[in-house]
Amino acid sequence: MRIVDLSSPIDADGWEPDPVRHEIMTPAEGAVHMSEEMREHFGLEFDPACLPGGELLSLDTLTLTSHTGTHVDAPSHYGSAGEYGTPRNIDQMPLDWFLRPGMVLDVRDAGVGVIGVDRIERELKRIGHRPRPLDIVLLHTGASRHAGTPAYFSEFAGLDGAAVDHLLDLGVRVIGTDAWSLDAPFGHMIARYRETGDPSVLWPAHFAGRRREYCQIERLTALDALAEPYGFRVACFPVKIAGAGAGWTRAVALVDE
Repeated sequence: MRIVDLSSPIDADGWEPDPVRHEIMTPAEGAVHMSEEMREHFGLEFDPACLPGGELLSLDTLTLTSHTGTHVDAPSHYGSAGEYGTPRNIDQMPLDWFLRPGMVLDVRDAGVGVIGVDRIERELKRIGHRPRPLDIVLLHTGASRHAGTPAYFSEFAGLDGAAVDHLLDLGVRVIGTDAWSLDAPFGHMIARYRETGDPSVLWPAHFAGRRREYCQIERLTALDALAEPYGFRVACFPVKIAGAGAGWTRAVALVDE
């Protein structure tokens, strides 16, 4: 079995709308810290010099959102109430949604804007395969080439509400994208709203989750490393954060050889 890493890193050096803060306590600093903790809390004296190299353990402290890096959005992210009942948080989602056969749809020709049902159906016809219930569908928009730059947050294509409903009608419950969002860029949505006055053009992919329960994987990468559009499994278990609307994931494709 070949494992293809589909996850983008959490990188404090990359550009983010909500900057990541990554503080590192080195092993040498960890030894001093432990000595101070033992003295303060237990009244014990501990000389770090007795440790090999004077080092103990490192410690990383990160400040970031649950939507930084590759992550899974839970239904509760889309709103506080759903037509189907109370939306579940990420720690409440069934794990069997996140280890399933996958397929990748190449929609790189969509440019910047909205992907509709016709474009999804055209790609399904091209590859000659349709998703089965609970299959995971991944959208290859090409946006990941901009990761780490401001363009990543404005140069991509997202699904409209009808396209999300179409995939859910086929039994899909997890939809992934290599873009920052499953919706079109913010600027594109606002421009369409100003032109039409139609509120349905605002976050239609996310708000589809108020009608029907499903999850998104956002900020995938390396979808072009998948040689075939189907015939692999996706593993994307979200981190179990109690009461959260999203959880980070190390998403991978499992390709049998």
